[in-house]
Amino acid sequence: MMKMAKLSQEQIELNLSRIPGWTLEDGVSIQRKVTFGDFREALEFVNQVGKFAEDAHHHPEIDIRYNKVKLRLTTQEKNGLTGKDFALAQKINKIPFSQPKVM
Repeated sequence: MMKMAKLSQEQIELNLSRIPGWTLEDGVSIQRKVTFGDFREALEFVNQVGKFAEDAHHHPEIDIRYNKVKLRLTTQEKNGLTGKDFALAQKINKIPFSQPKVM
């Protein structure tokens, strides 16, 4: 597995500009909130996120409340953001679902 360096503020801002729907939270994580039509759609989305996360050996914090999903990505070992976080966010953004709404 590739070692990742903690990103600088400039690198974070550049990467963040490439992943619509994600915001910088607390300086050490990125977050996305999505609303779906119902609980089933939210679960399907979370299951796909889980597949991508397992493949990447990177595990987001996931909060699901009925049809609302909140994802938080950070690299715990670095106490901050690395390329792994942004790579996973890009994959998550490609999940095809019926027009999820960003909260």
